[in-house]
Amino acid sequence: MELTGDVLINAARARVWAALNDPAVLTACIPGCEAVEQVGPLEKTARMMVKVGPVRAKFSGRILMTDVVEAESCAMTFEGSGGAAGMARGRSQVELSDEGESTRLHYTVQASVAGKLGLVGGRMIDGAAKQMADQFFNAFQLHLAPPQPEADQLPTAPETPEAAQVSPVLAQTRSADLTGAQATVAHPPTSKSPDDTEWLRVKWFALGVLATAVGVWLGAQL
Repeated sequence: MELTGDVLINAARARVWAALNDPAVLTACIPGCEAVEQVGPLEKTARMMVKVGPVRAKFSGRILMTDVVEAESCAMTFEGSGGAAGMARGRSQVELSDEGESTRLHYTVQASVAGKLGLVGGRMIDGAAKQMADQFFNAFQLHLAPPQPEADQLPTAPETPEAAQVSPVLAQTRSADLTGAQATVAHPPTSKSPDDTEWLRVKWFALGVLATAVGVWLGAQL
């Protein structure tokens, strides 16, 4: 079996390298993995459930890193046994490179299987391996760069000192308007002479101009 892939990960290269060497991250991201344990500076053990076609078995394996270039590349040899289901062994190469603020990860895998797994068609094994790789890197990407939650509502603009000072004035103006309106309804005007009517028109016009000027001033301050 041979597998080659190229993945762009939305994280800095140092973070990607650290996560690839973190047993807890690997356990969470590898499909069917039960545990990854660090047993030495360059050695890990793993237990995982594998299903390829009709064959389903629990594998225990050993992973040894070689040719390590910190945060750039490494080679890994691995071997695992699944009891009656068979065994697998192989080698992989991982290379990391910067791509803007992201990291390009290139990997190759060569592996051989024996036992019941060896009786499964090569296409089925390759398809299962590719599916597992895709699932791993999707989970790995989400671990390093989880999606940002959408804001439930727009932020409220903080009240400025000027607005805080104007607000009481505006509240008093509105209260006075409401009181005046209520008084007008409660006490309807009596009949007036033509001179009184003309005077009222001039008065209300002047008040309207004054209210408009006050409104423009308030709008400029808020």
